[in-house]
Amino acid sequence: MPNPAYNAAQAENEGPAEKLVLTEADRAALRASSVRGLGRIVWVQGVAVLFAALICWLFFGWQAGVSALVGGGAYYLPNLFFAVRLLVGMLGARPVGPVGFLLGELVKLGVAALLLAWAAYEWQAWLVWLAMLFGLVCVLKSYVLLLMMGKLP
Repeated sequence: MPNPAYNAAQAENEGPAEKLVLTEADRAALRASSVRGLGRIVWVQGVAVLFAALICWLFFGWQAGVSALVGGGAYYLPNLFFAVRLLVGMLGARPVGPVGFLLGELVKLGVAALLLAWAAYEWQAWLVWLAMLFGLVCVLKSYVLLLMMGKLP
């Protein structure tokens, strides 16, 4: 249970909260940084899909390579469309709000799950499950490379 005396003393020391006012130049800089960040993420994820497919194809054959491509693509394609939607909103007059962002994420994850299920059903005869999961994990965790390089805002 929080101490009410501490909260009152803390509130007295902090004073009234000031409203953050951004100039048009600040907004343009934030928008440009966001566009670059989204572009980098989508680009690195695309490279990760191709990398996973190439590694699986070289070491385990064409079926594993295509399976990695299917697994990575099942997440990459919905993510690409969502990123384009966010970019259109940022560069247009109606940016995506918090509720729209959450719904977009939910739709993206749902479509990715449906694509994975469809691929498993449709190509179960030759699909290499470990390669498909490897492609999926490579795409899901590719942003870690950007974090390690300090390329994310």
